[in-house]
Amino acid sequence: MKLVGHEVLFLKTSENNPRNGESTFTRLADDRILLAYTEYYSPCGEDHGTARICCCVSADEGDTWSAPRIMIEKDEDAQNIMSPSLVTMADGTVGLFYLRKQFMEDGGLTCMPCFRRSSDNAETWSDECRCPIPSGYYCGINDGAIVTRAGHLLWPVSHHGERYFVNGGGLTKPVNEMQVLSSEDGGETWSILPGIVRSPFASTSGSLAEPGIYEQEDGTLWMWMRTGLGHQYDTLSHDGGKTWLPLEPNLRFTSPDSPMRVKPIGNGMTAAVFNPVPFHCVSTGMELWSSPKRTPIVCSISKDDAVSLNKRGVSFVNGGMREFVCNTYLLETDETNSYCYPAILGVKNGLLVSYYHSDNTPACLNASKVVKISFDELD
Repeated sequence: MKLVGHEVLFLKTSENNPRNGESTFTRLADDRILLAYTEYYSPCGEDHGTARICCCVSADEGDTWSAPRIMIEKDEDAQNIMSPSLVTMADGTVGLFYLRKQFMEDGGLTCMPCFRRSSDNAETWSDECRCPIPSGYYCGINDGAIVTRAGHLLWPVSHHGERYFVNGGGLTKPVNEMQVLSSEDGGETWSILPGIVRSPFASTSGSLAEPGIYEQEDGTLWMWMRTGLGHQYDTLSHDGGKTWLPLEPNLRFTSPDSPMRVKPIGNGMTAAVFNPVPFHCVSTGMELWSSPKRTPIVCSISKDDAVSLNKRGVSFVNGGMREFVCNTYLLETDETNSYCYPAILGVKNGLLVSYYHSDNTPACLNASKVVKISFDELD
């Protein structure tokens, strides 16, 4: 595989800023590019650490970036706000999705989807809208929301239970299902699409999590999710999310228990960024949370509206695997480091990809790197 891309931004960490990541991009109405990410600003860099959403801006298609600034500060009752996802609607309004964690009176942690809007290029934001779903622990992936061709907002989330207890106990009343939050009026009101995708597995080992969604030109919705079973699993809906086909492992996307991102990037192309090695058989290195390193990270390009990426019922023999591999490119190969939680944006002369970079530490969720890939590299 060919190595592509070059670094344009690296958000390093420090003593009281142990983690920068879960990034997302969008293009503003004035044609600048906005990058938002989670900044942890206490000594704790775990998922329940204190965090807010910061941003950088580029006026030259991602070649250079402004200094970071705080975009949204958490409220005083929240433990953190994290995992942002940006979209820009047809009227230029910017939508921001994120997760809000809060410790409840029983000592358990909730994680709830929230939404805000900005009509002045992300300078100011509306009040927080907490999506009207039952209290619980939900995960919505960074850069995972979309605006459909009809103008609807969609954000898939995985529901895992009522509470998460940090100091032992884990999830209470575990649930393992994928839901898609939907708004047809720019985020004023919210509903859940009727089709709920439930795990086919009896236990939580190998459970489904952190779904992404893609709308094809014919209206087909493709939803995929990470698992601990060696592949991304996926499903399709041909009726706007009312029903979904049975879940299957996607044979193209071998993967560790790590999320994938798929986005249209212009020039008739779609990019998928993922970790292709299910369990790293070369490096014995482990992360702080005792999982195999997410190495390498690659970018696969489709020129058929992602149809070849989600084609179901295919095999390695006749399923277009050679073409898929020939259109897959390496972003990072250093086995001493780890890379995950990508975000993608097509720009005028290529694409931008951001992802967590362990930056020579044992923690895969550490610094954040942005690379730029020119279309000329994707031969």
